[in-house]
Amino acid sequence: MPDYAEIATKEEVRLSDAEVATYQDKGFIIVENIYSPSDVQRMRDALDKLIDTARGATEHTDVLDLEPSHTPDHPRVRRIKNVVASHPVFEEMLNKPNLIAVLRALLGPNLRLHGSKLNMKAADYGSPVEWHQDWAFYPHTNDDVLAVGVMLDDMAPDNGPLMIVPGSHKGPTFDHHQDGRFVGGFDIEAEGLDVSPAEMVTGPAGACSFHHVRAVHGSAKNTSDRDRRLLLYQVAAGDAWDIRGMPTEGSWDAYAATFISGMPTIEPRVVSAPIRLPYPGPLKGGSIYESQTVMTTKAFGAVDDT
Repeated sequence: MPDYAEIATKEEVRLSDAEVATYQDKGFIIVENIYSPSDVQRMRDALDKLIDTARGATEHTDVLDLEPSHTPDHPRVRRIKNVVASHPVFEEMLNKPNLIAVLRALLGPNLRLHGSKLNMKAADYGSPVEWHQDWAFYPHTNDDVLAVGVMLDDMAPDNGPLMIVPGSHKGPTFDHHQDGRFVGGFDIEAEGLDVSPAEMVTGPAGACSFHHVRAVHGSAKNTSDRDRRLLLYQVAAGDAWDIRGMPTEGSWDAYAATFISGMPTIEPRVVSAPIRLPYPGPLKGGSIYESQTVMTTKAFGAVDDT
């Protein structure tokens, strides 16, 4: 990856022992001032250019996941897939020393980018995401895996913020299947999970959340008049291997290139963790939004087309 040291923020954000302990106990933390206002604006500008490519589109693409209410003349996008590969600014921001410093404190010196995306909840209609665990989608040999949520807008209770059940990363892997097929979410009542302790992940633009791969989380529809755009980097410790196989089509060089700190290893660390594989695959693939459309019981309700 390119060396962005010259353009990175000069002063690293460093986690205290108490902050690391909070992450380990609750399964998530929020860290402010990871990115500067100018960083945030550059990411917003890049995002606007990507959204504009949806004009004229009639269906989802390899890059764009469209809202149900999208029309070719009035583009509405709910996700940019593989956003690091979609615009160079998102790769640049992944390599900021502030972010790398926090990730090293939580996962260790060797870090691999497992995936990236940018979820958007536009004002008044942004789609909800049902309760789920990322671990259900991509279990690893150990669970030192997390998602970074970069807030591109101020996140408040009324614009569909991420909600996380504290401590749920220490519990079971819930059944994300329905009628024998993976659906990317689960029925909280059927699984006996009380989500009332869930905490909203709120903060100013430029702040980041870090949530454990096994933490139960979801988000409601955006009912405010403000956008809520969240850039997500999925990062794994270097010795955590995806048990579904090498994610880069068997190419070692391509796999090694996904490391953002340290070096890869051919000796994965294996720990005991509750695993359910995401097979058979979903009836509707492409994104979690599509997979969850077939769920018969939804905590956040159906998505309308208005």
